[in-house]
Amino acid sequence: MTDPVNKEDEMAGTEQPFVQHLFELRDRLLKALYGVVAVLLVLLLYPGPSNLYDLLAMPLVKALPEGSRMIAVGVVSPFLVPIKVSVMAAIALSLPWILFQIWAFVAPGLYQHEKKLVLPLVAASTILFYTGAAFCYFFVFGQAFPAIQKMAPISVAVSPDIEAYLDFVITMFIAFGVAFEVPIVVVILARLGIVTVAQLKSFRTYFVVGAAAVAGLVTPPDPVSMIALLVPMYLLYEIGIVAAQLFIKHTQAPDDGVNTQA
Repeated sequence: MTDPVNKEDEMAGTEQPFVQHLFELRDRLLKALYGVVAVLLVLLLYPGPSNLYDLLAMPLVKALPEGSRMIAVGVVSPFLVPIKVSVMAAIALSLPWILFQIWAFVAPGLYQHEKKLVLPLVAASTILFYTGAAFCYFFVFGQAFPAIQKMAPISVAVSPDIEAYLDFVITMFIAFGVAFEVPIVVVILARLGIVTVAQLKSFRTYFVVGAAAVAGLVTPPDPVSMIALLVPMYLLYEIGIVAAQLFIKHTQAPDDGVNTQA
């Protein structure tokens, strides 16, 4: 017959680490949230929601015909849309802090060779996402919006809605940010053994065709924007192949099959 006391002790021994992990996860999530709130408060004070939206809308406003302005269709849109921009900007600026909290939570459970793989990928993916969004804002918008305005019929008064513009910008930022993650995807696929480096090299033609299809779907309907996404994606694919070779070489588990946690 099983001793109730011993059974209770056994259960307590298995539950305690799990409870501690839950507390640790809660603390990390709260710290991440506090970071976002702190950045949001700063943005609300300076430069302020309205100025943030003006900054976001600048590429389109510059391309509008003289005398044209953006409009707000919704009754509360002039208030809510700038607030949404502030919240999204706070989350975007806090992304390194959020990822650090995630890393601090999972790092103790990783082996040394796994840390060599995960930490650089997390840092690189963050930088690449920012780079993609910045490339979209500073280059693609500057080329696409004037081209779109030239296509508008003379009989049409161009006055974009501020909420529709925000939705468009978010979609484009995400599309370019994710597209710039190509090297990370290539490295992960190669490191997990799903594809080999030799296969990645042989897939170049297929990747170009697929990237062209993606660029045609997510970019505005002008060739400059499509090429502006296609060319970086191909270059990043080549960078991913080189990075995959380096990661496979430097993130292998110990040869004896015994992993030691740091």
